[in-house]
Amino acid sequence: MNLKTEVCIAGAGPAGTLLACLLLRQGMRVTLVEKLNELGPRFRGEILNDVGVSVLERHHLLERIAEEAVLPLKRIEYWEQGMLTRALLPEETDGNVGVHVPQKDLLKPMLEEALSHESFTYLPGHTVKELVTDESGRTIGIVAACQKTGQSKTIISSLTVGADGRYSAVRKLAGVETVTTDHGYDLLWARIPAPQGWESVIRSSVEEGQQLHLFTQARGFIQIGWNIAKGSYAKLRKESFEPFIGRLISAFPDLDNHVREHIQSWHDFVLLDIFSRQSVTWIKEGLVLIGDAAHTMTPTGAFGLNEALRDAEELAEELGFSLINGDLSLRQLNEFVQERRAVAEELQRRQLEMEAAYAYQFSAV
Repeated sequence: MNLKTEVCIAGAGPAGTLLACLLLRQGMRVTLVEKLNELGPRFRGEILNDVGVSVLERHHLLERIAEEAVLPLKRIEYWEQGMLTRALLPEETDGNVGVHVPQKDLLKPMLEEALSHESFTYLPGHTVKELVTDESGRTIGIVAACQKTGQSKTIISSLTVGADGRYSAVRKLAGVETVTTDHGYDLLWARIPAPQGWESVIRSSVEEGQQLHLFTQARGFIQIGWNIAKGSYAKLRKESFEPFIGRLISAFPDLDNHVREHIQSWHDFVLLDIFSRQSVTWIKEGLVLIGDAAHTMTPTGAFGLNEALRDAEELAEELGFSLINGDLSLRQLNEFVQERRAVAEELQRRQLEMEAAYAYQFSAV
């Protein structure tokens, strides 16, 4: 089966889905390919900062997210030895310490709007297997295979966009090299129901030199993020679970009974391999990378999701001029890449600084 479109986007995460939505508003034909069958996997970056909120507000998308799925956070709390030592309020951070929106709820209005356009094709449950190139080596499309049937589809496009995450298949198939920075830690995620009366806060602590965070989530949950030494999880899983969970309770003793009820084994945690990565190039003829495919970030500062949304917004604006004028070239895309790369590199540097200075946040100021 062959399809023809103007823009083929691989990856229906925030960057890819927003880009599809914005391009469709400009009257373009768009195909969106996604390897998962359902929106919004668990344990993804879901905290909006000022950048992400502004993007969604500009395009009248934030107001269309279910009200119960939008949770402004009240403050960031720093805890030591089981006690609150310092709190960072919204007025100290330009009025925003974060807004939690589950990824499924974030994507829902974008995808619903996209599906309302006749010029949109959505292919969930499809994996990118090949890039299609012409005799000059320019990318002119992809080959995607349905995971359920194995049937392949060739999608011919004026532009292919790799928005398919930190392990991007499009980036790999295009032969784009990357520079990876090891941050010295991995991250364990867990999620528990929030106890009655729990406030919408972020809590942070350090236990035996390892950062520990609690992120209040919309719909009544708490996400636990626990830094562990890089590559240590396999060894950790062979040890007793009780001392590990005991350190969580020691950090936040008011959650003692709740944690013991809902976290009972290593199976209640999910491991995230932590690194930052910068693609050597974001563009080739007929192809562009955005979001984590171009600039993978760590969870520190919640920059990844928000900058992915900004990538999509700015690329949509650039493509609005380029495709309408019939001139889509590396030269046209280069200005977009230069601006966005500078921002991403600066934020990646800032993440390293924030991680190095983390312990100082606990001192009262």
